[in-house]
Amino acid sequence: MATTIAFFGSKPYDEASFNEKNQDFGFELRFYKGHLNKNNVILTQGVDVVCIFVNDTANAEVLHLMAQNGVKLLALRCAGYNNVDLKAAAECGITVVRVPAYSPYAVAEYTVALMLSLNRKIHRAAWRTREGNFSLHGLLGFDMHGKTAGIIGTGKIAKKLISILRGFGMNILAYDLYPDYNFACENQVVYTTLDELYHSSDIISLHCPLTEQTKYLINDYSISKMKDGVMIINTGRGQLIHTNALIEGLKNKKIGSAGLDVYEEESQYFYEDRSDKIIDDDTLARLLSFNNVIVTSHQAYFTQEALSNIATTTLQNVRDFTQGKALENEVKL
Repeated sequence: MATTIAFFGSKPYDEASFNEKNQDFGFELRFYKGHLNKNNVILTQGVDVVCIFVNDTANAEVLHLMAQNGVKLLALRCAGYNNVDLKAAAECGITVVRVPAYSPYAVAEYTVALMLSLNRKIHRAAWRTREGNFSLHGLLGFDMHGKTAGIIGTGKIAKKLISILRGFGMNILAYDLYPDYNFACENQVVYTTLDELYHSSDIISLHCPLTEQTKYLINDYSISKMKDGVMIINTGRGQLIHTNALIEGLKNKKIGSAGLDVYEEESQYFYEDRSDKIIDDDTLARLLSFNNVIVTSHQAYFTQEALSNIATTTLQNVRDFTQGKALENEVKL
């Protein structure tokens, strides 16, 4: 009997990529549009594996109910796992696996796209020309060459980003709890303290995981240490930034611009079409009112190659589990 996988928070592109790749695996796939939560966990009855994404809920209550329903494996089709209670999963006997690297190029390239769009005001220029306004007033940018980028977290994505930024001729400062000094030496990267990175960077880009230590890493205090007019980019996790502190920094001109592909309360909005509704999240609405802020819907990963890699790795994780093989991508406490 084929292993059954229930997908939550699925979109048409998820179904297309997983159905295509599943031709090589032969699992039974069930797709549900709703995000996994305590109200729909009943759908996991009779299922061997549950597959979730970034905005699904896998807290202790949900995991215990899943275990009661017979679920043995929780497969994340993403790299981050801050939405999973790993302690509860272990207590329930549910193994957790993830996709650690689906396309570092996709996120790195998108990060640069945000930088260039904000710097050269491309989004504003496009709005203007559609209305017949071809003035250059207010669109002045700066050369990336010779400027300093501060990269917080130097994993696979950040390393691809650094390679691109070095191509622009930028100076690179970096901070990581576990510095890769060989990479730094080969790529002219200087590891430094957070304070020095804040003080010296023209652009700050966040690529660290969300943990208790990094939650609200960007706050009133850290922003006060930054250069006037700094650009902040976040393609990592929304709660790395205290949004109200970011808004205050934008209002007082300490922050010159911000590119956000994530938002700390994104689960109610991102990946959904809410264009016919009023945004009742006042903080998000305020962010969207700034003409020097770009907010996108957690799409940095969204390339053909990434979707293909996500599907292949996720299904291979499931196969390895069902065959009792070592789990290369298992997530443990």
